[in-house]
Amino acid sequence: MIYGIGTDICDIRRIRESLARHGDRFAEKILSEAELATWRARSRRWPARGVSYLATRFSAKEAFSKAVGLGMRMPMTWRNCEIGKLPSGKPHIVLHGELKTWFEAKGLRAHITVTDETDYAASFCVVEIDEPESKTLLRDKREPQD
Repeated sequence: MIYGIGTDICDIRRIRESLARHGDRFAEKILSEAELATWRARSRRWPARGVSYLATRFSAKEAFSKAVGLGMRMPMTWRNCEIGKLPSGKPHIVLHGELKTWFEAKGLRAHITVTDETDYAASFCVVEIDEPESKTLLRDKREPQD
């Protein structure tokens, strides 16, 4: 059952300007340690891809925060929400600290997708909840009536 959905679009030029104004401090505020390592490697090799990477992570975290209904308030923080990548390349959400505890206590699961073009990064997030009573209702509807 869907708990919430969230979407976000981010202007990559705005992220580039924030990096120019605030330097690495901006990325360090938004990215987890693992994300920072990836961002730094991409930025050294191809600066434009580093900016796009940061923009997609910014967008994905915004979409996730909307889907869980918290916005950017505790326990949701930029660094407690990490956008990882499975071996297949599919993005996935890795949570840390209080946010992980809160999320797991509610029995939630998240799905995230990210994309970027020259000027924009966009993300879409669906958060599901397992509700035992909804499974029972569905099973009861399928069973033959006496």
